Amino acid sequence: MLSAYIDLIRIRFIMMLAYRVNYYSGILIYTLNIGAYYFLWQAIYNNQTELGGFSLAQMTTYVAVSWMARAFYFNNLDREIANEIRDGSVAIQFIRPYSYLMVKMMQGFGEGIFRLVLFMAPGMVLACLLFPVSLPTDPGVWALYLVMLAFSFLINSQINMLTGLFAFFVENNEGMLRMKRVLVDLFTGVVIPISLFPGWLEMLMKWLPFQAITYLPSSVFTGRTTGTDAWHVLLLQIVWFLVLIIPILWIWRKARTRLFVQGG
Repeated sequence: MLSAYIDLIRIRFIMMLAYRVNYYSGILIYTLNIGAYYFLWQAIYNNQTELGGFSLAQMTTYVAVSWMARAFYFNNLDREIANEIRDGSVAIQFIRPYSYLMVKMMQGFGEGIFRLVLFMAPGMVLACLLFPVSLPTDPGVWALYLVMLAFSFLINSQINMLTGLFAFFVENNEGMLRMKRVLVDLFTGVVIPISLFPGWLEMLMKWLPFQAITYLPSSVFTGRTTGTDAWHVLLLQIVWFLVLIIPILWIWRKARTRLFVQGG
């Protein structure tokens, strides 16, 4: 069974190769986003040396690594699951000798590896050439960040799976999918670092899993979070990963009795 899941990763990676030209153009689009935010933050900082705990150099690096990390952990598992529920093709998954949820996770991981190799890595190189990005020199920071990046993918994928599974309970969750995407980009800290949120909202984010996707790992990468605090970030990611398994399995169990196919 393990070899079957590994094959799913390989198959999704090969499928993504058919659309690699789209990802090459995506590198340019993400680089333009980084450039726009770089000049925006330059104007916001003006003569200030620090804002929200970030120096301008740290903010530049934060913006670059956050957008390129998004290129890795982003996937459309929510839309894929919703479409399969809507057209009824998910029904055949109930009788197959594997876990449907694990299959979707492995497919997402195959896409993530493709994005890491052909999107995030070359995109980060381009961003470093164009903007004053300060990369960490400590190999330990790189190793810790890569582990955190893997958990960023897992947590984001879990949120996507939860959103997709709600299609069992509503006829069309398209609005929910769009709202989720906006909320994830905002609350993960991709658009604005969470330390710049109003006090009450920043406190609320500490009780939600979104910060564990982008903000906290990027803070470690930029050197804003160091030492034991960096390990606490990793522990927090592990906790959220384990916690999110519970509602996914619960909703999947409840949803199996509610399947109906639109259109007959």
